[in-house]
Amino acid sequence: MVHVLSSRILLRPVDPDRSREFYGTALGLAVYREFGTGPERGTVYFLGGGFLEVSGRAEHPPGPGLELWFQVADAAQAYREFLRCGVQVLEPPETKPWGLVEMWIADPDGVRIAVVEVPEGHPLRYRPGM
Repeated sequence: MVHVLSSRILLRPVDPDRSREFYGTALGLAVYREFGTGPERGTVYFLGGGFLEVSGRAEHPPGPGLELWFQVADAAQAYREFLRCGVQVLEPPETKPWGLVEMWIADPDGVRIAVVEVPEGHPLRYRPGM
C-alpha cells in the first residue's frame, strides 16, 4: 500500500503568465511556493486540501477531459467576484437536482472549473452517525 502524504495537480499552460494572472489575481488563490526563474517558472497555489502547480509551457491546451472542482463557502459571492475580475463564467450558480449549488468557469486555456457550494444539511457536509 502506498501512503500518499501530499498531492497536487500539475497544469502546463500555453501561456504561463496569463495562467498565473488568472489563478493568482482573478481567482485570488494564495501562493504556497514559487520556484525557478523566467516566464516558465513554477508557482504552486493552495487549493483547499491540495495544491495547483502552474509551471512549464505546453504547445496545446490540456485535453478536454481535464476539469477542476473547487468548493467555496458562497457561490453567489464567488460569482459576483468572478464577474468583477473578468473571469469567463460558463454557467452561473444554480442549485442542481443533487442539492449542490454549482457554477462553471473556464481558465485561459479553456480548462473547465466547477465552483461548488455545499449547502447546510447536504450529505457531503455530514457523515451519518457523526
